[in-house]
Order: sequence, then C-alpha cells, then structure tokens
Amino acid sequence: MQIHQLKVKKRKDKKTVGRGGKRGTYSGRGNKGQKARSGASIDPLFEGGRSSLVERLKKVRGFKSLNAKKTVIKLETLEKAFKDNDIISVETLLGAKIVDKADVKNGLKILASGTIAKKLTISAEILLSQTAKDAIIKAGGKILE
Repeated sequence: MQIHQLKVKKRKDKKTVGRGGKRGTYSGRGNKGQKARSGASIDPLFEGGRSSLVERLKKVRGFKSLNAKKTVIKLETLEKAFKDNDIISVETLLGAKIVDKADVKNGLKILASGTIAKKLTISAEILLSQTAKDAIIKAGGKILE
C-alpha cells in the first residue's frame, strides 16, 4: 500500500451545544457578572470602581511650552572673553567655548547682567535685550542688522 492509496476517514460533525454554538451553555463568558451579560461593553480604563491608574498618577500642574528657551549669555562673560573691537558671532562664541553646539540650536540671547566697557560688534543672528543693546552702544560697540 502506497501513501496515495490511503483514504481519510470522514469525521462525524460535532453537535453544537447551547445558545453559544460550539462552546456550550456559557459560551466562554463564565457564570454571572457584568461581562457575562449580553451587550456588555466596559471601558478598558475602568478598574471596578477603584481609582484608575490614570487617576493615581501624579498631577503635574502648569504649562510647558513646546518652544525651548534661548541660551542666555551675560555681558560680563563677553567682557572677560573678548578683546576690544572683536566681532561676536555664533562661530566666535563656539570658538571661545562660551556656548555648546546644542545651545546654538535653540538660539542665543545676550542679557544685560554685568557691565561692559569694550567696543564689541554683535552679529545679526544673536538676539539682544533692549538693556543689553543700550549698554553695548553706550560702550561704543555696534549691532549689525
């Protein structure tokens, strides 16, 4: 006898039991309870009445902006790091190691904390506060537009 000569015996169909078709009386739903009823649909976040995970988490208040803050540079830092008549740009600030490459991504801003006496030229890509602008101009410096 060869394998192709074998015949498969036809299986008898199983009789279905109960309302649930193949699975019997309770149809895999268990005995009683909310999930055993017809039309039962429970919110997946519902935890039987106890405080849900979302409610138990720490409540963080306030607002966080999507825009990152600019990196602040003080006038006193520029006073120490640069000589008279120097041009201050992003490249020169990176070269003097006042800012990192990561800081440049969010932008740079010079704030007027400290005094300045040197004549510095500030490039257009660096933002300034009005007080810092006035202090640089008063010292004899320039702001490029």
